[in-house]
Amino acid sequence: MLFTELNFWIFFAVVSVLYVLLPHKAQNRMLLVASYVFYGAWDWRFLSLILLSTVADYFVGFAMARENVQARRKRLLWISLAVNLGMLGIFKYLGFFADSFTDLMGLFGYTPDPITLAIVLPVGISFYTFQTLSYTIDIYRRNLEPTRDFFDFALFVAFFPQLVAGPIERASNLLPNISAPRTLSWEALGRGGVLCLTGLIKKIVIADGVAPSVNAIYASPDPSGLDIIFATWLFAIQIYCDFSGYTDIARGVAKMLGFRLMRNFAQPYFAIDPQEFWRRWHISLSTWLRDYLYISLGGNRGGRTATYRNLMLTMVLGGIWHGAAWNFVLWGIYQGGLLAAHRAVTGAHKRVGEGVRRGRAHWLGRALMIVLFFQVICYGWLLFRAQSFDQIVDFTGTLIAFGADGFWQSVIPAPPRAAILGLIWLLLWDLAIELRGNVRFYLAFPLPVRSAVYAVMIYLLAFGSTTETSAFIYFQF
Repeated sequence: MLFTELNFWIFFAVVSVLYVLLPHKAQNRMLLVASYVFYGAWDWRFLSLILLSTVADYFVGFAMARENVQARRKRLLWISLAVNLGMLGIFKYLGFFADSFTDLMGLFGYTPDPITLAIVLPVGISFYTFQTLSYTIDIYRRNLEPTRDFFDFALFVAFFPQLVAGPIERASNLLPNISAPRTLSWEALGRGGVLCLTGLIKKIVIADGVAPSVNAIYASPDPSGLDIIFATWLFAIQIYCDFSGYTDIARGVAKMLGFRLMRNFAQPYFAIDPQEFWRRWHISLSTWLRDYLYISLGGNRGGRTATYRNLMLTMVLGGIWHGAAWNFVLWGIYQGGLLAAHRAVTGAHKRVGEGVRRGRAHWLGRALMIVLFFQVICYGWLLFRAQSFDQIVDFTGTLIAFGADGFWQSVIPAPPRAAILGLIWLLLWDLAIELRGNVRFYLAFPLPVRSAVYAVMIYLLAFGSTTETSAFIYFQF
């Protein structure tokens, strides 16, 4: 059940009608059932995994809160880690390790029978696993009291707008929103509608519009350097619009129901260094990795060498979180190396808030740095998108041979006109947010201007609706 399909919006309409008619507790129970129906539409068998994680962490959380002996509290935390990471390891990584072991033995002259594991990856497992783990870790650290209502906790784990691809919510944010009665308003309905419209444009018009151009080059046996550059630029746009588009729709749907989900993207391609990029890109994951992994490893408390080690380990594990393949490991190493190098040059981390308001004059100094750092980001996306290690080597070699024969030849299919218009709209939209420091900048416009903005957005969505849509990229993670 995709956000881009009519059946989801019929499902949401039914949920909304029931939601308005029911009192608070009944709303929560209905949303829990709706969330299970939503997830079960992908594969009902994997509901058992969500139930197992929910039951285990609910009772572990209660037991930890009542326990005062630290050793016993730690054992309870390990139960939560074993259940959640065990499921993630079996369904996401077991096949990868089996294949890697077979390849490794081949290097030493052994030819073991290949181990074939027909394991289907449950959609969204990485997201809800990290979400429920944050609950038990926060209780272990005594930063959170466990909830007594099992069904409210079950809704926290399975809340359908952000279940499949985030944002990864913290219990301290979402659980109070579930437990307390919510207020519906026309203002929230309007803001949620704009978020949904924005997300649909990003996904249908832009991401799905440029996808054929990207796929054509990354499936080509011998593309030119110029085509690799164009395709990687377009993939940077595709993955941003695809993922942030999902988040926008999830936040919009939740907002219309009276929930407030965290902002997951803050114009990441306006960053000028890796630290700032990770404060803007996939914020719910980057802050999760910082709070529960980097700090647990020691953070920056053990000296310079230990800090660089912790950065590298955090980003490598962040890369592996995205998928069971060596290109994600390389991507994590690349990102960790960028962060370590940036810290070595600049010293201690500087504070960079997402959506900080900046004057127009400030942008003149930043413009060149933004363009240059975007190229650095894009090489990381080449590692991320590549279909194999051999393709990474071939593409990198082609780029290094700058100006060689055939480098400037281009056969990449041009994106459709709707996608190009969508890109222009996206640049202006994100630039307005960045300059004004306000994601709701459009509310300051006079009503006729605001209506014209909405009309343009609706036209873009209608114009690009002929694009062949696909599942969101992050569903595979």
